[in-house]
Amino acid sequence: MKRPKTYLGFVLSLMILTGLLAGCAAPLYEAAERGDMNGVRKLLDQGADINETSENGTALRAAAATGRIDIMQYLLDRGADINLGAAWWTPLSAASASGQLEAVRLLLDRGADINAKSPAVGYTALWWAAYRGQTKVVQLLLDRGSDCCETAARELSSYDTPLKAAKKHGHDAIVRLLQQAEARQLGTTSPTVASPAAAAPVPQTSVSFPASDVDTPPSINVKTNANAYAIVIGIEQYRQKLPRADYATHDARIVTDYLTKALGYPEENVVTLLNEHASNVDFVKYFEKWLLNNADKGSTVFVYFSGHGAPDPKSGGAYLVPYDGDPSFIAETGYSLKRMYDALGKLPAKEIVVALDSCFSGAGGRSVLAKGARPLVMNLGSIPVTAANMTIIAAASRDQISSTYGEKGHGLFTYFMLKGIKNEDVVYQDGSIAVSDLFSYIKPQVERIARKQYNNEQSPQLIEPKKD
Repeated sequence: MKRPKTYLGFVLSLMILTGLLAGCAAPLYEAAERGDMNGVRKLLDQGADINETSENGTALRAAAATGRIDIMQYLLDRGADINLGAAWWTPLSAASASGQLEAVRLLLDRGADINAKSPAVGYTALWWAAYRGQTKVVQLLLDRGSDCCETAARELSSYDTPLKAAKKHGHDAIVRLLQQAEARQLGTTSPTVASPAAAAPVPQTSVSFPASDVDTPPSINVKTNANAYAIVIGIEQYRQKLPRADYATHDARIVTDYLTKALGYPEENVVTLLNEHASNVDFVKYFEKWLLNNADKGSTVFVYFSGHGAPDPKSGGAYLVPYDGDPSFIAETGYSLKRMYDALGKLPAKEIVVALDSCFSGAGGRSVLAKGARPLVMNLGSIPVTAANMTIIAAASRDQISSTYGEKGHGLFTYFMLKGIKNEDVVYQDGSIAVSDLFSYIKPQVERIARKQYNNEQSPQLIEPKKD
């Protein structure tokens, strides 16, 4: 085997090797991972090495990653090495990456080195938590004194610090926490939060946004619904240098906050795609594979898109414009509404709600058009929605444009959608939304502001399942 020419090549080779070695874990590791306390006791009583290390780490690492608190306590009481790591993981970093908050707390209480690095790549527990989007774990580690500025022992592209890892994957709440912690640690003032998905510096033309009354999620007592899934997309900047869709990433981040903090959606069940992380391939991956692999008969599914739409002048079809979309080749680079509806229609979910803060005529606002083409009159209601469990709310009708609401820092439609959820008693106890009631609030509010402030006509559309 040739030696990898770069460290990234080394890491990929190590990942492949680790996969080939899967299934070679020690019996004690396997017993701890599946939560078999009797098996763990028996193996230790028979002389098993409590610190035996397989390719994935020790038995303590296995218990920490799966949140087996009783087994962790037992192993620690029997003398397990709390900091012993292997390849990618220490027990603390494994628990942090998996979001096992109580396991992280136990390890810290029992003396785990909070800044210990995994042997292979040198990543700390804080890095893994930031990379995986484990907000509560990040907060706990920062509260306990984790070094937020520590870089990996060996740098790997743009992922070498926790902050870079969080930005790369669009974990906005974590970006804010780390920026504040880094500012405190370095003795500087807290920086302005930029788009969390941006791998490169945000251009100087980036639109700032004012604080809005809807930016804080409502206090609704909704239990977490493990069977609720969401895809949230916000594309403000495009690879083809299209006009900006102002406030789109801010829209998406706040929608995600509402879902995870007020409406009972588990963080791990919400995919948030911002700017360059919302490519055509990402659309296909999450709409056509991820949802199909996760949603089942009792699921609730919510889809939100904030960004440009575009028409196809040849077919008259309506398309979402991904980050790498080109309106001149929209059939090849866009993601059609029909394709999205067809993908969602295959889900056995109990309820599917789609909210589109976009427009599709090419007349302006949040829509774009191929050079030389003329805007079209787009009737979204004519696009077939075959699923009886799907409801669509769209920001505008026919040849109208979807406006932004500059003084609120949101799309006009999104602002009133969030305001309705927050103030209009449209959320049920299970976290589902009375969509028709929400729409009854949104439509007149959007029409009023569009006419009064922008001299535009903007009438949101509600497309409901056809009743027999």
